Amino acid sequence: MQPKVNIMHLPVYQPGKPIEDVKRELGLDEVIKLASNENPIGYSPKAREAMLDEIDQLNIYPDGASVELTAVLAKRLGVQENQIIFGTGSSDIILMICRAYLTAEDETVMANETFSQYKHNCEIENAKIVEVPLKDGRHDLDAMLAAVTDRTKVVWICNPNNPTGTVVEHEQLVQFLEKMPKHVLVVLDEAYCEYVTADNFTDGVSLLPRFSNVVILRTFSKVYGLAANRIGYGIGEASVIRTINQVREPFNTGRLAQVAAKASLLDDEFLARSVAANSAGLDYLHSAFDRLGLQYFKGHGNFILVDVRTPSKQIFDLLLRKGIIIRAGWKHYPTWIRVSVGTEQENIKFVRELEEVLTELAVLH
Repeated sequence: MQPKVNIMHLPVYQPGKPIEDVKRELGLDEVIKLASNENPIGYSPKAREAMLDEIDQLNIYPDGASVELTAVLAKRLGVQENQIIFGTGSSDIILMICRAYLTAEDETVMANETFSQYKHNCEIENAKIVEVPLKDGRHDLDAMLAAVTDRTKVVWICNPNNPTGTVVEHEQLVQFLEKMPKHVLVVLDEAYCEYVTADNFTDGVSLLPRFSNVVILRTFSKVYGLAANRIGYGIGEASVIRTINQVREPFNTGRLAQVAAKASLLDDEFLARSVAANSAGLDYLHSAFDRLGLQYFKGHGNFILVDVRTPSKQIFDLLLRKGIIIRAGWKHYPTWIRVSVGTEQENIKFVRELEEVLTELAVLH
């Protein structure tokens, strides 16, 4: 059997190492995972209650159109219900966009260090991928605009960007969209937007009335803590959403995911608590890296990319032996590691162990 030639070279996505695997492999009693940008305080108790109420309905298919959840979300965002599509995480929407819009004759533009699933899904559709280098860890919008041609179908902007955590400022984003040809779909991936406290950050939904070629991606996996439920969504102009819907698999979000997401949207107290805890964690890590003299990109999501001045895979292995899982292996940032914001205790332990490792390696002076 011969698969598609253009997928033969594709790597299989590697998630952060599971805690239980590390405990078993290394014989550790305690392991903390700061690799996958998960919410360390969990998820809304209202979501838990909603799932328990629904638990006896697992023999029945979920609502294939997520009608109740769509209504709640549309009201919250101030958009029409036909402007929303749900998926198995926002990564599912990425897959659907590529399936709906890209062919081997098309081009797509993205940063050269950003969320890996843009490139992965574009390669599956055999589109020509144009990667534009980040500039000081940020999207170089001028260079990305210059890379657009008559064959360009989709441009990807991760905001905040994963893995650097940087944001595109409001004025720059608006100017970029104003200059973008209308035949190009611009995907604004705002998976971490709820965490952003910067004044110059733009809520992408507010741009939709002006720019019909924009689609916003968001998820319940991050600030809402529903990573295991796999549910995310896209917002855009109704005709664009309809096109994406045409390639959506049936029943692509589960019954428990839908009710948990709906309950989470109605729990503003949990949302505020998550954002406050994350902001405190970012401040602590920023201060710690300043004290250690380490360069980093100021985090605007729930993670930070920091330069440990040593091959990142080596630091990954040394921290793993101490029971700390982080993320490493960025092609254009070979000595940088990405660390998620954890609980206060987890953040303290991470900094202590990182300082010890870097001191032993004579990185710190």
